[in-house]
Parts: sequence; C-alpha cells; structure tokens
Amino acid sequence: MNDEFIATPPSALGALERDSLAAGFTMSSEPRTGALLRAIAASKPGGRLLELGTGTGISTAWILDGMDSAARLLTVELEGAHSTIAQRHLGYDARVSFNVGDAADFIRSLAGRKFDMIFADTWPGKFDHLEEALELLGPGGLYVIDDLLPQPSWPAGHAPKVPGLIAALKRRSELVLCELAWSSGIAIAVRRW
Repeated sequence: MNDEFIATPPSALGALERDSLAAGFTMSSEPRTGALLRAIAASKPGGRLLELGTGTGISTAWILDGMDSAARLLTVELEGAHSTIAQRHLGYDARVSFNVGDAADFIRSLAGRKFDMIFADTWPGKFDHLEEALELLGPGGLYVIDDLLPQPSWPAGHAPKVPGLIAALKRRSELVLCELAWSSGIAIAVRRW
C-alpha cells in the first residue's frame, strides 16, 4: 500500500495547482486529504455538502470528483481572487455553488439547513463559530477538518488553537470522533442518529 501515490486525481487538479502556485496560495489540501474527501463525498449519494474555505478549489475538485450527479456542494471563500481560480476551472459544474464572503456570515445564513458533510477548511466553522457549524450537520453527517498537525504554511495563531478544538469536539456527546495523525492531521466527527 502506498498512500503517497494517487493514480486518478481529479482532471482539473494540475491546472488548479499551477494557478495556486502562481497566486502564491500555499494552504491547499494535500492529495491524501483530497482522496479522503472524495471517498466521503462518494458515500453521500444525493448528498448536501458544505465546504468552508474554498481556497483556490483544490479540495473542491476532490469533493466534486466523488459526488454523484444528484449531490450538491456549497462552498465559500473570503478572498475573491482565490475563488476566481476555483471558478475558472470548476465553475462549469452545476453541482457546485461558489460563494465569496466571510464564512462566519455564510454559516449564519444557513441556519436551519442540514448537511451530510461539512469540510471546515478555514477558521470560521473550525476555530470559531464551531457551534453554529455543527448545528448544520445532519444525522449521520460527517464534519471533517484538516491541518491539525504542524505545517510550515500555518498562519500565526493556528498552533495554539488546535488542542482546544479537539477537546471541544471530544466533549460533544452527539458526535463520534476519529482523530487521524495522517496527512496534514485530520479529524472526522460523525453526528449520531
């Protein structure tokens, strides 16, 4: 088994990586995380998926690659220039809705809706507004976060927030938590039925 080699990445991945590099964007999900996101998306036929932090669309491409034709993905990114890269390469796909704005405001705008998977890849919904994000998770839904192991690209203040986040997830009796010291450091929480 070799988890460093992924034989069939999404078709848009190469172009997204090139444009991300040219834009100086360094916080993209790594391929193993992407492969996991693709598998999770595939487990949710007709699913309602939410991505907090589109970035330049690399994780978006992996999620879309796993989704079936009936599934839908909402994704939000604060930086318009980053979202533009994602939309340039993935905007043709009618299953995804791109949103530009603050993820905290976006989370609040979704109150009352339920999602089958939430990938929280930005601070809102992860290090802050966690409660509101978890309220959006439907029964059997998966809440996925990465970048929990030290990374050279971490912004200032990221490292001290990780232990508190994991502790907060462990305290929640409605969640079943799995921590993976793998890839960039991943946690998956499943909302109990």
